[in-house]
Amino acid sequence: MAQKIKTILISQPRPTTEKSPYFDLADRQKLTIDFRPFIHVEGVDGQEFRQQRIALAEHTAIILTSRNAVDHFFRLAEEMRFDVPDTMKYFCISEATAFYLQKYVVYRKRKIFYGKQSFLDLMDLIKKHKTETFLLPCSDLMKPSIPKLLEESKINFSRAMMYRTVCSDLSDLSDVKYDTLVFYSPSGIESLFKNFPKFIQEDTRIATFGPTTAKAAKEANLRIDIAAPTPQAPSMTMAIEQYILGK
Repeated sequence: MAQKIKTILISQPRPTTEKSPYFDLADRQKLTIDFRPFIHVEGVDGQEFRQQRIALAEHTAIILTSRNAVDHFFRLAEEMRFDVPDTMKYFCISEATAFYLQKYVVYRKRKIFYGKQSFLDLMDLIKKHKTETFLLPCSDLMKPSIPKLLEESKINFSRAMMYRTVCSDLSDLSDVKYDTLVFYSPSGIESLFKNFPKFIQEDTRIATFGPTTAKAAKEANLRIDIAAPTPQAPSMTMAIEQYILGK
């Protein structure tokens, strides 16, 4: 019989609020749950960005799919001494991303549009402004479906790679063993093997969230013990608890 789960490592940053379901799970099941990002974002510098031959001033609107996109657009704009005009239109994937713009602009004085949460929602708004020239700040790992949707709708846009996802240094964890490792992205799996090329799973439980993460785990010859979301467990914390309770 597999040993009982007592320690869990989540390959993400520690939640900023104490109301996280992970803390409730730890209390209920008497677990030690640690958080450590296996990946992090690094910005592209101005010199590298210039090689993409994208003129920021030629764009009249920006598509923002995350807070990272917001931060790195304004960082590069400052580094390249580009004064973002007050007339710039912002198309944000969600209301939360739109509100985050307040860190850089006077919100009520700007033309800001936002979707409900998916890029498809946002596309409806973008199509109503087809005459704009859009800038799409993104990472090296942007979902291909996003530029594809823009191209299919004949939107005039520039894909601007402003930041990249890189593996974090986890060498200090080499002597630490957890009963369960939880992954939320294929990049997390990649980071595990980049940091620990000789990693052998043995009794370590692997938990994956989403089909692309599960696919990456299988391709790395890992045994997936806990998978989410499922109809019975829409969240990772529910999936872990059901596994612990033997359901």
